[in-house]
Amino acid sequence: MLPTIITSADLHTLIPELFVCAAAFALLMVDLFISPQRRGLTHFLALLILVAAAVLTARDMATGQTYAFSQFFVRDIASDVLKMGMYGVTALVFIYAKPYLVDRDLFKGEFYALILFALLGMMLMVSAGGMVTLYLGLELLALTSYGLVAMDRDNYASSEAAMKYFILGSLASGLLLYGMSMIYGATGSLQLNEIYAAAANSSEQTMLMFGVVFVVVGIGFKFGAAPFHMWLPDVYQGAPTAVTLFIGSVPKLAAFGMAYRLLESGVGPVDGEWRLMLAWLAALSLIIGNLIALAQTNLKRLLAYSTISHVGFLFMGLANATNTGYGAAMFYAIAYSIMAAAGFAAIILLSRRGFESDRISDFRGLWQRNPMYALMVLFIMASLAGVPPFLGFWAKLEVIRAALAGDLAWLAVLSVVCAVIGAFYYLRVIRAMFFEEAEGDGPQINADSHLRAVFVLNASALLVLGIFAEPIVNWCRLAFPA
Repeated sequence: MLPTIITSADLHTLIPELFVCAAAFALLMVDLFISPQRRGLTHFLALLILVAAAVLTARDMATGQTYAFSQFFVRDIASDVLKMGMYGVTALVFIYAKPYLVDRDLFKGEFYALILFALLGMMLMVSAGGMVTLYLGLELLALTSYGLVAMDRDNYASSEAAMKYFILGSLASGLLLYGMSMIYGATGSLQLNEIYAAAANSSEQTMLMFGVVFVVVGIGFKFGAAPFHMWLPDVYQGAPTAVTLFIGSVPKLAAFGMAYRLLESGVGPVDGEWRLMLAWLAALSLIIGNLIALAQTNLKRLLAYSTISHVGFLFMGLANATNTGYGAAMFYAIAYSIMAAAGFAAIILLSRRGFESDRISDFRGLWQRNPMYALMVLFIMASLAGVPPFLGFWAKLEVIRAALAGDLAWLAVLSVVCAVIGAFYYLRVIRAMFFEEAEGDGPQINADSHLRAVFVLNASALLVLGIFAEPIVNWCRLAFPA
């Protein structure tokens, strides 16, 4: 049943969410009275909001499960770890996006407000204790994402991408909602813990499984898993790169949270059925993502198909359906968000007014002109490819271990083969930088000092966090104790 009485304990549990909501509205109001010349203040305040939200979350870091609003909201270690990851990657998005937006006359307060509202939706998704809360967070994320993709209104490609995203995203939301309604009909509850208890003894197994199928399809759409990936390459390529940077990184953390809440916290007792579905989605994503990426010359589309293959790896952890698998999948989601942010930041680094550095050929000769940044891009591509000792290698290793532990040896072998195939298209970028002659004047870096410094830190972190990955892995395992 829906909550009828709100207590102070409920509000205390939601302090980070309430703060982000109020701060996003306040930022919109402040931006109304700021002249365009002083819009840097909006950027600074948005970063300050993220820092404050992180402090509020860390101050009362969960050690167990705390419920609020009649158990429609849950705060636990998993949700807090995901939120801290969201704050950090969103801060990277803001820093990377500013010079890109300024160069294209898109530097507006709405960009920051929409992302903060999207962040609020993601926070609700990972802390959902009921299907109503989860769907509310999902729609808040979706609606703000549509607006972000369409923010460059004079750009035909951006408008087309927004329409595709809106139509297919609406379809995915409808499928997910339909699946939820079937689960509600089978179990008689909207609360995930009650659904879990009812799923084990439900007399409506046919209706329940019907609902689970649609829920898995909806999750596949939101992740961009094959064969539900048709929106992802066009949206990544058509959206402004600053927006692609956001939708290609942070929402993957929320999507993991949504999948965990619905599948484990909700319909966990029937995991024998949805595990197999996730395993086949993982296999399709690995094969289709890697093979089609081989033919790409546009780096944004290459990273889009790369995302599909990475979703396949993440689904390997989810398909384990144990706390070990969930910990591995969470680690992979966090690692991929950091890597994706750096990957799209590399495009922004070489972009300038009137020029989008989104082709692989645009990186030719970068080693001769800017050796340090070529080395940083090498770190990013090596990590995405899963080369040791970079962070991406340990993330892949964890989910492969989870697949083997879950009797999915065939999927683990397939993932290794696909990882080898995937290394080829990442090597194409490296070859362009180190072994090919530049076109014209060659790649130029005109980005501001803040972007360059954070980019170097972000790319270097892929090596440092790879060498010292154990604390992050243990943190993710702690979120799902055995």
